[in-house]
Order: sequence, then structure tokens, then C-alpha cells
Amino acid sequence: MQEKVKYLIIGQGIVGTWLSYFLQEKGISYKVVNDEKISSASSVASGVMNPVTGRRIVQTWMIESVLPFAVDSYQAFQKNESVEIIKEAPIVLIHPSEQMYESFEYRLTHDNVYLSKNNSEQWNTMFNTPYNSGQINSCYWIDLVAFLKLGRLKMKAHYINAHFDYKDMTLLEKGIQWKNIIADHIIFCDGINSMQNPYFKTLPFAPNKGEALILKIEGLPAKNIYKNNVAIVPWEKDLFWVGSTFEWSYSDSLPSIAFKEKMISSLEQFLKLPYTIVDHLVGIRPANTERRPFVGLHPKYPQVGICNGMGTKGCSLAPYFTDQLIAHIEQGTPIEKEADINRFAALLS
Repeated sequence: MQEKVKYLIIGQGIVGTWLSYFLQEKGISYKVVNDEKISSASSVASGVMNPVTGRRIVQTWMIESVLPFAVDSYQAFQKNESVEIIKEAPIVLIHPSEQMYESFEYRLTHDNVYLSKNNSEQWNTMFNTPYNSGQINSCYWIDLVAFLKLGRLKMKAHYINAHFDYKDMTLLEKGIQWKNIIADHIIFCDGINSMQNPYFKTLPFAPNKGEALILKIEGLPAKNIYKNNVAIVPWEKDLFWVGSTFEWSYSDSLPSIAFKEKMISSLEQFLKLPYTIVDHLVGIRPANTERRPFVGLHPKYPQVGICNGMGTKGCSLAPYFTDQLIAHIEQGTPIEKEADINRFAALLS
């Protein structure tokens, strides 16, 4: 028996969860296909929303629009629920060098929107602070484990645990069919799997490998995020996520001894508190060479869309661009030019 919906969503990471949530809030019919045997990058990400980035400590792309929308969206998502998804968590920046200290001090008087001084002495019992410390405000931590679990509960009636095979998909004149489901649009939010997608594999994906250690750290308050050369982020219960940025060059998707040793070496240099390693996580992110998302409908096949490539900023970018994609399809409003896949129309055609 055939079932008709307006949207078929492939993948239930951060992006797929937000897309389904907004569709449900708008009363638009949908189904989500997600292969639970495949671990998504979302499930091992830190969950940090940080308004500044890089060694120059500059504001991240579109943060003035993206951050308030994301905060409002996560707060609405958790409303009337027993679990807290979003928490404000200022970043305590333990400067790793004199150069980073000077860069921070410069930004305090130039484009000082999110930065402030703090009392380095209050952290001296927990960290080595030879170059003092500072603070980044308007930072948030998203409990991604709880977010993805709650998202699955919210979409329970629309959720299909199955592997999506392109051979089972047929393009229709005004839609698509996958097995017994007919949809007006199919939207791919399936991370690195889109690199093999016959409709989008020519996009300039540049996947990177992210790793993290899960630690139990005795006596470290979970109300802040801590950053030196590595980040220490609240995880769940009394545990912390510890990681660096990402690797563009890697040979496999397995936990690496080199990463573990690098994290231990960094922690020994600035963390004074005792800790125990509980787990070692790995995820492959579907980033791209421009570090901008892929959002929109295929130029030749408008029934086929994508919302992917959020990179390390997925927690803040996903709510904004999933909502924008829905508005684009439903009302014809434009997608942000730097994120719109029409910038690659020649490649896709």
C-alpha cells in the first residue's frame, strides 16, 4: 500500500532532526529514513555553539543571525520536556601562548562583542595559567545525545529505521518514490553518505576526521567550557568531552593512538586535576572546501534536495538553514547565497 507525504528526509543527525521538527511544527507531512547501524558525526560532536573562531578570535560567519535563531529554536525544542537540551556555558579561554594572549587583548578593544576579562586566579587550582585567561560569552552547550534521542521520540510516528538504497528510488515527474512512499521532495541530510549520492557527489566535499576522548575529571565545574590548545566540554552526568579541531588527512575512521597521546600530552601541560579516560570517539564530518553548507534543490531535479556540509558549526547552523530550506521550497524565499547549492549549478548539471 502506497503512502503519500510531502517530504522524505534521509538521515537523522542534527540536520535531519531539525528539518523534521520544523516540518512537524508547521503541520507538513514527512517521513525520516535513518540507518541506526551507521554512526553519524552528530553523535560524537562536542555540541558547542561558539560565536568566535580561530587563532585571531574573530566572529564566526553570520553569527548575528544564526546564534539567536539557534538559541530560540533549541529552547522551543525542549519546552515542556523533562530534559534540558541547551545550556549557556561561557568559554574559559586558558591562553596557550603569549601570542594568543596578545591577540585576545587586541580583540577586547577591537570588535569586542563577545569577549571579556576574567579573574585568572580563580582557575589557578585547576589549570596552569602562565599567560592568564579570558572569557568568551554567549556560548552554549547542546546535549546532542539527549537532543537526538528526544528528536527521535518527537518524530516516532514518522520514523523508519532502514538503510536507504538509491536503487530503490525512482524519480517521478513531480516527486520521487522510495519503496512504497511517494514524496514531493526528498532531502538528503545523511552526512558523508552524500559523497556517494548520484545527484550530489560532484559537490566539493572535503570530509575531515574528528576525534574526542570522554573523561571523568575530578573537581571540574560543568558550568563552563574550557579551551586551551584543546577544548574541555561538559558531556553527560559527570563526564567531559575533550578534543581538538579536525584532521583533513586520514587513512581510516578508527580511533588513533596518536590522537590519544596528543590529548594526554596537552592535558598534562595545562590541566592540574586528576582524570580518567572513559571512552574514545571518532566521527567523519561532511565538510567542504569553502567551509559553507550545501543547502537547496538540485538545478536539474528540483524534487531532490540537500542540507549538508555544516562542518564543525552544525549545532548553530542547522536550525537556521533547515528552516530556510523549508521556507524556500514552501514560499519561494531565497537561500543565503554562500550556502545555496546553486553556486555549484554548473558542476551539478
